[in-house]
Formats: sequence, structure tokens, C-alpha cells
Amino acid sequence: MREVDIPTTETALADGAYVVDVREDEEYVAGHVPGVHHVPLSSFVEQHSTIPADGTVYVICAAGVRSLQAAQFLEAQGYDAVSVAGGTQEWARSGRPVETGR
Repeated sequence: MREVDIPTTETALADGAYVVDVREDEEYVAGHVPGVHHVPLSSFVEQHSTIPADGTVYVICAAGVRSLQAAQFLEAQGYDAVSVAGGTQEWARSGRPVETGR
């Protein structure tokens, strides 16, 4: 399973990459990376088909554990998926913007 760092994710997002946040609703609403898509891990298996299969999918969570699980699942389904090391916590700690709400 490949992991990428926050600067790589930031560049990919700016270039139009698909980034999916797999944290649960309350966590996502409390603060998320601007421009990400939200598919909670609790319903990820049922909803993963809404994620485009063309291009690399960047998967982010709070710290990197759930994103690894989701990225591994996507890889098993034929996706090119990577986990964002450090997750949203590292994104925020580095001073990058965070949005709240839906």
C-alpha cells in the first residue's frame, strides 16, 4: 500500500485529483480539507462505486489508519489508490486551511 505525504496531496488536489475523506459525519463536519469528497468508512463498501476509477484516488482520514484500510479496499477493486499519511490532523497542524460544515 502506497502512502503519500501532505505536500504531495495538496499538489494533487490543486491539480484536480480525487481526494476522499473516510471519516465519519461528525468528524468531517468539524473540519475537513477543502475540496475533498466525503464517503464515511462505515458505508464505504456500499458507496465506493461513486468514486471515479480513472486516475489516482487519494484517501484521507484523521491520522492515516482508516485511510489505509479504505485505500487497500479500493486497490482490491482495481483502483489506483493511495493513503494520505498523517491525515487531516497533519494537514491542519501544518497550517493548511480546513473547512467546517458540509
